[in-house]
Amino acid sequence: MFLGREKELAEMEKALSSDRKTAILIYGKRRVGKSTLIRQAAKDFSGAIINHLCVQSTFEGNLDLIYRSVCQALGLPFMRFGSLFDMMDFLKNQNQKILLIIDEYPYLKQTKKQNEVDSYLQAVIDRMPPNVKLILCGSYIAIMKELLTEGNPLFGRFSLILHIRDFDYWDAARFSPELSVREKAAYYAVFGGSPYVLENLDYTQSIRENILRLVLPETGLIRSHIENIMLNEIRKSFDTRILETLGNGKRRYSEISDALKMEETGLLEKQLKILLNMETIQKTEPINRRGDKKKKFYEIVDNLMRFYFTFIFGAAGTITRIGEKQFYRMYIEGERMRQFVSRRLEGIALQYFHRMAGTGDYADVLDFGSYWYDDPIGKTNGEFDCVLKRQGEKYDFFECKYYDRAMTLEECQREEAQVRQQPGLAVSKVGFVCTGGFDYEDTGEYALIDGTMLYRNQA
Repeated sequence: MFLGREKELAEMEKALSSDRKTAILIYGKRRVGKSTLIRQAAKDFSGAIINHLCVQSTFEGNLDLIYRSVCQALGLPFMRFGSLFDMMDFLKNQNQKILLIIDEYPYLKQTKKQNEVDSYLQAVIDRMPPNVKLILCGSYIAIMKELLTEGNPLFGRFSLILHIRDFDYWDAARFSPELSVREKAAYYAVFGGSPYVLENLDYTQSIRENILRLVLPETGLIRSHIENIMLNEIRKSFDTRILETLGNGKRRYSEISDALKMEETGLLEKQLKILLNMETIQKTEPINRRGDKKKKFYEIVDNLMRFYFTFIFGAAGTITRIGEKQFYRMYIEGERMRQFVSRRLEGIALQYFHRMAGTGDYADVLDFGSYWYDDPIGKTNGEFDCVLKRQGEKYDFFECKYYDRAMTLEECQREEAQVRQQPGLAVSKVGFVCTGGFDYEDTGEYALIDGTMLYRNQA
C-alpha cells in the first residue's frame, strides 16, 4: 500500500509523461521510501524500465552490471558496450520509450576521482536521446548534495530534484488511522516517520509490546535497523557519544564538548558539521534570536534515533542480563516515557503550524519555533518551545500538554499567568495544544488546538 508523497508522486508522473528531456535526481537517507516512490511513479510508464542498483565495485565492474541490467530489461542476450555513450546510442535506436533508473549512484561516483564520474554522466545527459528518461537516486545525502553545488559537472542538469525525507507526524499517522490521538502522538514520538519502521509496527499491540519485540532485543528488527543501517555510516567516522549526549538533553556546543571531554582542536566542530550535512542532527535557534551564535542548539533529527540514544545506547549488557521486560520496567516505563513523549509533542505542534501555514492558514505568521528570554532582574533565562512570530514583532506563545484528559480553564489561566509574568515578552496571544482537548467552550480568549484538530484531514 502506497501512502503519502502525493506532491512528489505528482511531480514525478508529470516529468515521466512529458515530451521534454528528463533527468530526475532523488536523494534521501536509507529506507525512507525512494525506491517505493519510483516504482509507484513508473507504474503507468509506457515503455521499458531498466532498474539498476550500483554496487561497491570498480568503475568497470559497475558498467558491466549496468549493461547486464539493460539487456535483461530489454529481453536481450548479454552484450558489452564500448562505453555508456555507446549504450545510450543503442537505447536511442530502440523503438520504444525507456526509463533508466540508476540507484545508489554514490557507489558508482566513488569509483573514480572526485567529479570524474559526474563529468562523464554530464556528457551522457547532455547527449541523452529523446526516448530515454533518467532517474539518478542515492542514499548518501552528503555525496548526493555535491551534485547540486555550482562547481559540480551535473549542476543544472536535472529537470526535477526531490529530497525525500521521513514522514511528519500527520503522514506517519496514516499508517495507523484506528489509533487514538494520544496513541498516534506517542507512536510518532518513539518511532518517528521512517516508512520502513512504520510498516513493520503492529498497531494492534501497545507501544510497550512493540518496543519489547522490535527495539530492545539484540536481534530485534528495528534495533537492527538502527544499529546496522542508521548508524552504520556514522560509526565509521564519528564519535557516537555525540548522539548519546544529545539524546540525554545536552544541546549546546559547550555541553557536548564538556560531556565528551574533547579539547578545542576543531574536531568536534568538524564532526558536528558533517553530521548536519548527513541530516543526522539539526541546528536550531530561537526565532527571536536568529543569528545569535550563543543561542544555537543541536538536536537529533529522527525521533527513533533519539529514543535509542536516550534509553538504549550503552545498555546492551544490562538488557542481556536482566531481560527486556525488566529493563523496560526499570528504565523506560512510567514517568520517563511520559516525559519523553511530552517533549516530542512540541515538535508535532510546530509541524502542525508548518502544515497550516502551507495551506494558507495563519497568513500573517512569519516564523515559528522556540523563543529565548532573559530576565536580568531575576537573573534567570529560559526557552518557550512552541511560539509563532507574527507581523509587528508580536508572538503567540503555545503550551503543549500530552494529557489523557481535557485541560481545564483554570489550568489555562495559570499557564497564561506564567507566560505573562516574564518581563519583556511581546505576547500577542497565549494558546494551548492538548491531546485530550478542553473542558470549556472556546470563546476566543485563547488559541485552542485539540487532538482532533492536529489530526484532521488536511488533504
